[in-house]
Amino acid sequence: MKKKVALVLAGIMAFATVVTGCGSKAASDGTFTPEDTINWTVTSSPGGGSDIYTRMIADVMTKEGMTDETIVVSNKTDGSGEIGRNEVANTKGQKADYTLLTFNSGDLMPMVLNTKNRSANFKIIAIMAVDKQLIFKGTQTPYVDFAEAIEAAKNGTPVVIGGSKGDDIATYEAMIEEIGVTQDQMKYITYDSTGDAITAALGGHVEFVISKPAAASEYVEAGSLFPVLALSTERYTGNLASAPTLSEVGDYENVEVPIWRGVAAPAAMSDAAVAYYTEQLKKVSESEQWKTEYIEKNKLIPNYLGAAEATTFVTEYEKEYMEANGIQ
Repeated sequence: MKKKVALVLAGIMAFATVVTGCGSKAASDGTFTPEDTINWTVTSSPGGGSDIYTRMIADVMTKEGMTDETIVVSNKTDGSGEIGRNEVANTKGQKADYTLLTFNSGDLMPMVLNTKNRSANFKIIAIMAVDKQLIFKGTQTPYVDFAEAIEAAKNGTPVVIGGSKGDDIATYEAMIEEIGVTQDQMKYITYDSTGDAITAALGGHVEFVISKPAAASEYVEAGSLFPVLALSTERYTGNLASAPTLSEVGDYENVEVPIWRGVAAPAAMSDAAVAYYTEQLKKVSESEQWKTEYIEKNKLIPNYLGAAEATTFVTEYEKEYMEANGIQ
């Protein structure tokens, strides 16, 4: 599973060149322009990576005049986000054209494992970027670096890591497999969002936290979180450059589980609305604000896929993930 998931970055970056002529087609029932409030669901808590991502898109759409309507972002975390995703999947009628969902690989994984919902229950609008993760320590963490924590775990002292759902858990599992420790030796506590996990690390309730750069950046700047491990094939830059990769920490292979960040909608959304949102999100991906204030600032990899390409990619990703986990 580790190898399959780790290949997602190469797959998603190559996909746009493999699929040609698959942009959004003109809707047979005419064009769509929002004339009411757009409701956008995020199934994690405020302050986490998904929340930051969503609010940045909404901000760009508003400032760039892509819509005259208000975009209301709602954080729905009940049932680890499954209730919010299910509500979106089952939204019908005209309301479906005004409903969006932040939908990432970290949302798809637990949804497939724990519910009957599948990506086919949604319209996939776009993929916007690829994200990666790091491990950070707080000011109350007793270990100098992550190498010391690994040794402590191997010698019988449990080490506690906090993180969000889905991709954070997959990254943690891939990491401890490579390190050669058990889940009892290096424990994982699941929170509703990365923001909640960071709060736990700041309070000393966990010793380390897995986070994407976006959610941790302000705490690194403030000196309350410190990057200690880059879960990537190479080091990050800027204020994250001090974090070594796993191969630099010891005799290990580097571990990364790239996360695609996307946008979905109810399955009942009209083709005209899908075409509209796909085009607006393309404009977002090309805007200077998105490039500088989100992609560059948070060290993501830009990778826009429109509705047709994104749907095919997500469908294939889901199929491989289900096969890897023995799900029919």
